[in-house]
Amino acid sequence: MASQKSQNSNMLLAFITLLGVIAIVALVGFFMLRKGPEIIQGQAEVTEYRVSSKVPGRILEFRVKEGDKVKAGDTLAILEAPEVAAKMIQAQAAESAAQAQNQKAIKGARSEQIQTAYEMWQKAKAGVDIAEKSYKRVKNLFEQGVMSAQKMDELTAQRDAAIATEKAAHAQYSMAKNGAEREDKLAASALVDRAKGAVAEVESYVKETVLIAPMGGEISEIFPKMGELVGTGAPIMNVANLDDMWVTFNVREDLLNGLNIGTEFTAIIPSMNNKEVKLKVNFMKDLGTYAAWKATKTTGQFDLKTFEVRALPTEKIQNLRPGMSVIIKK
Repeated sequence: MASQKSQNSNMLLAFITLLGVIAIVALVGFFMLRKGPEIIQGQAEVTEYRVSSKVPGRILEFRVKEGDKVKAGDTLAILEAPEVAAKMIQAQAAESAAQAQNQKAIKGARSEQIQTAYEMWQKAKAGVDIAEKSYKRVKNLFEQGVMSAQKMDELTAQRDAAIATEKAAHAQYSMAKNGAEREDKLAASALVDRAKGAVAEVESYVKETVLIAPMGGEISEIFPKMGELVGTGAPIMNVANLDDMWVTFNVREDLLNGLNIGTEFTAIIPSMNNKEVKLKVNFMKDLGTYAAWKATKTTGQFDLKTFEVRALPTEKIQNLRPGMSVIIKK
């Protein structure tokens, strides 16, 4: 009888123990499997611009290194481009030649040529005087019937030829004295302008061999090494503008509640001892079907798409660096 009671007690104890274990497992499961706060992770990003050159060349010198702070106008690198220097010599020579042609057109003929033309004109004038006198004498004799018509025609022709010669000589003298025609002067001046334009173009290429920072920032990456060749437009370095920083989150659409354009919210930065910061949403865009999404059609619902959400700090965050994680708990 006592043995039967002991056996019943052991079974009851085992049953109670089993119920206790089941209760403990259920309690642990309740606390461990219940849904906790949703974590949305983003990262800090910054505006970067690439520094490149319009001309190909060889890296002659770097004036900065990665991590350096630069200001607008600072020299970043110097390229060696002997082809550009050769083109500058050619352009300057062409400009000099055009200037000489222009000066020649403005100045006109040499003084010796002008004097020669003048003397030829005077000679022609003397020939006209003689031809006029001979014509008048022969004309009087012809009218008196002494001179034949044949002789009169010959002297008339000689007089007309002398007048034509004098006019031609005078025209030659005027041309030598006045210099080139207006159109020729304009053409020579245009050649000078074209040569100056070519020089200005090459000068702009020469300036491109010295790379200048268009705005301030921090050198985030340098691509080529010293002595390497770089092509036209090839990126040489990246400069990060740390004053233009924002945070980007990829948010599933069922978590978008409270993240509308203009909404302010609080986030934490783990790398800064979970510092709380205030952010304001300024951009939101569907990432498209290629982005991460969550299928819920098996439950008769819909596919949850992902949106890119950008937010700006309401105040400048000291020591925040590009790539640092920023966390939202919902």
